[in-house]
Amino acid sequence: MRIASYNIRKAVGLDWRRDPARIVAVLAEIDADIVVLQEADKRIGRRAGVLGGGSLAQAGYRIADVALRPDSHGWHGNVILYRDALSLAETGRVALPTLEPRGAVRAQFDRPGLGVIGVHLALAGAVRRRQMAVLGAHGAAARTPLIVAGDFNEWRRGDVPAGARAIVPGKSFHSARPVAALDRFLLFGPVHAGAAWVHRSALAARASDHLPIVLDFDPEEPSAGS
Repeated sequence: MRIASYNIRKAVGLDWRRDPARIVAVLAEIDADIVVLQEADKRIGRRAGVLGGGSLAQAGYRIADVALRPDSHGWHGNVILYRDALSLAETGRVALPTLEPRGAVRAQFDRPGLGVIGVHLALAGAVRRRQMAVLGAHGAAARTPLIVAGDFNEWRRGDVPAGARAIVPGKSFHSARPVAALDRFLLFGPVHAGAAWVHRSALAARASDHLPIVLDFDPEEPSAGS
């Protein structure tokens, strides 16, 4: 399977045009089973989502419903998209300690047995460490493999919760000249990680200020009674 994470900066590219179709085209290049997005809702007004639901449906994606506002795609800009072939069992919001309007979103899939949490962590290191502790508690309590994906806003190696494996595909920010690996994955439980990379294309280089990151993986579902 394939999962991607992408901070889309509200679909505003380096040319300062809001172009949702360009973001959807980048997602088509990646062709992931699950996509975690950050900054997919506007921050003012009705917090409307910036990607048309119809265009996402045409691209073969459903939106995991976590929104509190009728026009939003997700919660605090965090969104989880998934292919029709997956069976979504449950969604929710994860409250994180924060000084900013941030949070995390989660989805649990029956097919495969896998949990996903999408995050956009704080700018302040002290707050980020507290947020990682919350994510670590979710990982420790998970009954299936869990992947945490998103923009960790970490310019260095950063903390890794106990029991987690960090996958840092490479430098994904700034898309014009990548200098920092802000976007990452955390794996909890028996997830077999395959190739991981930063998706670089002519389109991705101008669609947002972040480049997408991608991970191929194989979830190993726990045996009955475990």
